[in-house]
Amino acid sequence: FAQLFIHLILNMLLLFLSFPGGSHWCYQSQKCEHPECEDPHQWHLTDVTCKGDRQSPINIVTRNVVYDKSLKPLTFEGYDGKGSSKWMVENNGHTKVTLDATPKVGGGGLPRKYKAVEFHLHWGVPSMQQATPGVQQYTPGSEHSIDGEKYAMELHLVHIREDVRDVTEAKKYPDGLAVLAFFIKVDEENKNYATLLNELENIKYKGQTAQIDPLPLSSLLPPKEDLGRYYRYEGSLTTPDCYEGVIWTIFEKPVELSLAQLARFAALHFDGENSTQMTENFRPAQPLHKRKVSWSSASILLPTAQLLALLLVLTYILSSP
Repeated sequence: FAQLFIHLILNMLLLFLSFPGGSHWCYQSQKCEHPECEDPHQWHLTDVTCKGDRQSPINIVTRNVVYDKSLKPLTFEGYDGKGSSKWMVENNGHTKVTLDATPKVGGGGLPRKYKAVEFHLHWGVPSMQQATPGVQQYTPGSEHSIDGEKYAMELHLVHIREDVRDVTEAKKYPDGLAVLAFFIKVDEENKNYATLLNELENIKYKGQTAQIDPLPLSSLLPPKEDLGRYYRYEGSLTTPDCYEGVIWTIFEKPVELSLAQLARFAALHFDGENSTQMTENFRPAQPLHKRKVSWSSASILLPTAQLLALLLVLTYILSSP
């Protein structure tokens, strides 16, 4: 009887360990080192929501976007200030910078105000090798794409409803999170990222954390006058649990970083020493299904205003003696 009981317990243990819910999710770039982990195409085995019909990221097809006059420029509160609490920079097998929830965003068609709690980035494979003189090579790694074209990186500023305490509580609501997404393209060096980049040396491996003096969030973004042009849709988090209650705002104007700066992110590791370098940490585009992607009013009205001004000038010139 004892042997039968032990045999039964062992079988139950093996069944539990082989159950998909017990698996750990990973990116495709981690499969060589961890073949047992669930890659993005299998995330629904760890969290069934990842197979929902409102998943992110998506490919935005510009000819299909719908102009929405309610999408005025967003209002940014506290984005120009440094805040009082230090930021915690963390390598938890991914990347995360925890904020002090002072900055808030509202307007722009959002149903309420949302407070910033953290930001993180996704990227591909930067390479400092130059196959052709003057040409820098890299594999793009943004999660969203525009008409099939991806950027080098993507910055996600995660916000939660201002009336909740944390992300866990926010997930109890169908509009709990709002994420601002910014594409990053390879161009000139961006000195505003120096403080963050210098701290990456201290979080090279999983489990390491560091603190940095807070920066104005606006310093990491494009100029405010360029933030009126954006896309909006309802989606999900782009990592498990793939929670579907995220209002996405994807800005047209990209942030600029140099290839050398990009490479410093890719020097991080998914796990400990000698583990896979943190590259291609993005989820592939998900089906749009019946959702629509809206386009901000600024994208339409700005050229119209310029055309009107031109017509007024021409009318004045033609009517002058």
